[in-house]
Amino acid sequence: MSAETAKEVYELLVSLTEADIDELDHVNNTVYLRWVQEAAVAHWRHAATERQQAEIVWVVLRHEIDYKRPAIFGDVVKARTWVGTASTHAFDRHTEIVRDADGTLLARARTVWCPIDLETGRPMKVGDDVRQRFSVPEAPGTSLRQGRIDVEPSI
Repeated sequence: MSAETAKEVYELLVSLTEADIDELDHVNNTVYLRWVQEAAVAHWRHAATERQQAEIVWVVLRHEIDYKRPAIFGDVVKARTWVGTASTHAFDRHTEIVRDADGTLLARARTVWCPIDLETGRPMKVGDDVRQRFSVPEAPGTSLRQGRIDVEPSI
């Protein structure tokens, strides 16, 4: 698998059940969070090598979700995810939740993930192979932390 495979948009049809519907007759906000995580995990399993998957597990440091339109029971929903910039222990990932039938944007999320050494349970510096596969370079004059809360792990 090439490094470019991970940088492309990865799409996943996500499940929607009656239990996901809240008292307002639309998908509960917490379900969107589940979909964001399911898409990230599926993308990791699709694009990471067996060795990478055996050595690294990812934990969430931060989620930001903007809800745009409601999903309702019967909708077919797709999560689209791609990687963003990274610092030593903080890797941005972007996700859009869309209605498959018409492409309507339902929610947009940014999640910051931290790589954890599966053996020690501690944050780890990843090799260039993972960094190249699961992050993109910052644009000149920008910073992952510019205007943001510190998201480096305090584990």
